[in-house]
Amino acid sequence: MADRGICSRREADELIERGWVFVDGKRVSELGTRIDPDARIALAPEAKQEQEQRVTILLHKPVGYVSGQPEPGYQPAMALIGSDTQYDRDTAQRFHPSQFKGLAPAGRLDIDSTGLLVFTQDGRIARQLIGDDSQVEKEYLVRVEGNLAENGLALLNHGLWLDDRPLREAKVEWLNDDQLRFVLREGRKRQIRRMCELVGLSVLGLKRVRIGKVTLRDLPLGQWRYLAEGEVFG
Repeated sequence: MADRGICSRREADELIERGWVFVDGKRVSELGTRIDPDARIALAPEAKQEQEQRVTILLHKPVGYVSGQPEPGYQPAMALIGSDTQYDRDTAQRFHPSQFKGLAPAGRLDIDSTGLLVFTQDGRIARQLIGDDSQVEKEYLVRVEGNLAENGLALLNHGLWLDDRPLREAKVEWLNDDQLRFVLREGRKRQIRRMCELVGLSVLGLKRVRIGKVTLRDLPLGQWRYLAEGEVFG
């Protein structure tokens, strides 16, 4: 089910246990049931309704907030999500604290970075954005200083290794004398900062402005909005 993009693996277990999964028209309620690779999998109406009610939140994270679990002296970015910081409160549903249940970051931005950060209750979206096979692009504006190695720009695009593994091909270009545009399809820990260090540059500022087809647009710093109906990452 996860491989077909129906839901996450954890959600698949829950749906099966609740009897909301049908294989070739027959209800399946036992975990680990083996099926034919070409079998038709369908969800009960209750499961589809529950999926539709799951929210995805887009936050413009400021510097100084951690993406995931709290760290000593720093607040998690989720602390910024509330009714008073909802940018689309006049056009979308109103936020309710019950929506914190199952809400988790789908990706990360380090504490020194700002920009678009996604929180979701929907395992399908989480898998799309951070799964091992994710192909969703993430775009960053990066202010730098230092002396770029002679072949540094070519290496940033393709040829660098981190953690004893090659990086996927990227798109990196100069926007002006001190700012680069990065487009990546992966997200290793402090990846852009480490890439820049390998070619003689230091990062002074980093802002994520796009994830797939979803852009930061005019979302104010420290505020958030819901992913709109019909708005998709890929």
